[in-house]
Amino acid sequence: MDIIEIENKHGAGTYAKQPLVIVRGQGASLFDIDGVEYLDCSSGHGVANLGHAHPKIAEAIYKQASTLITLFETFPNDKRAELMKKITSLVDGLDKVFLCNSGTESVEAAFKFARISTGRKNIVAAMRAFHGRTYGALSATFNKKYREGFEPLVPGFSHVAFNNIEALEKAVNDETAAVILEVVQGEGGVYPASTEYVQAARRICDERGALLIVDEIQTGFGRTGKMFAIQHFGVTPDLLTCAKSLAGGVPMGAVLIGAKVKNLTPGVHGSTFGGNPLSCAAAVAALTVMEEEDLSGQAEAKGAYLMEKLRAIQSSNIREVRGMGLMIGIEMKQKVAPYLKALQEKKIIALNAGMTVIRLLPPLVISYEQIDHLVDVLAEVLASEMQNAE
Repeated sequence: MDIIEIENKHGAGTYAKQPLVIVRGQGASLFDIDGVEYLDCSSGHGVANLGHAHPKIAEAIYKQASTLITLFETFPNDKRAELMKKITSLVDGLDKVFLCNSGTESVEAAFKFARISTGRKNIVAAMRAFHGRTYGALSATFNKKYREGFEPLVPGFSHVAFNNIEALEKAVNDETAAVILEVVQGEGGVYPASTEYVQAARRICDERGALLIVDEIQTGFGRTGKMFAIQHFGVTPDLLTCAKSLAGGVPMGAVLIGAKVKNLTPGVHGSTFGGNPLSCAAAVAALTVMEEEDLSGQAEAKGAYLMEKLRAIQSSNIREVRGMGLMIGIEMKQKVAPYLKALQEKKIIALNAGMTVIRLLPPLVISYEQIDHLVDVLAEVLASEMQNAE
């Protein structure tokens, strides 16, 4: 029985499996079981910002695994303390951190912290938002395809139009615990927020006594050309959720916490594996690499280069190219599934963001030569698919 058959037999069935067995990665490349190389423009849904098999991450994991893998956060630890000091230095005004294991867990924690801090119950989220699949995060997620079959969800959640200040003004009141926003919507179609909208969200929350939660699970750690996307907007949130590339590929999440968050006493929340020394060591190494290799600067420069190249593609099928840094969406006039299949056949792995958007999230270490190859192949695929449609 081969690998695909085994996974199809024993997997839960919750994933649409690709007919491709990946066994190795290096930098911005993935390799299948036969050694065939693919350019990875998905980064594991934004996890591999540092690329695959970065030697400094591997070294940190090996060293820590040989020392101490797990330790509950009741007991202080050297690697955890090092990470806490480092991660809270990244955003002014967010001086505390709760460590967990994933993005959806960080969102759940932020909701609990907002409710216990304010004594209020209601959470306002944006249309098209995606915040995770556990019950609280799912309640803030807008797309009905994720929600159907799981109702009733957590009460107290509502959604308003993204980038619409008037709608946000009307939705936030003295019963609102928090507003949660992605400042660049990922799953929703790669839509950046306007500066006016983000700054208005901060003002509205301040006026109404609500907290502002910014979801940086996909946008964080250099992806948009800053360490965090919120740094493009001149705003500091009260809670910032992050995960994905935080620990260089090792599962880890975190919530950065500001001074307005109150009542976080022992027992309010916890996580068995949160802040374990292995993940913390990987995260310290990952953050150090991000700084040493200036991955934020690389994302800014390479993203601008890639978007300019994409906008130069002559295709009547492209509606718009948008994004920030190396988080890019190509909105098409048709469904993108055939394009993604054609790209994979030409050894490029990309993502969708909804039905009509090709999403590109390459590792930030992608080379300019690889970017040029991506654009050439994409232009070829678009031309071929257009001819097929005709």
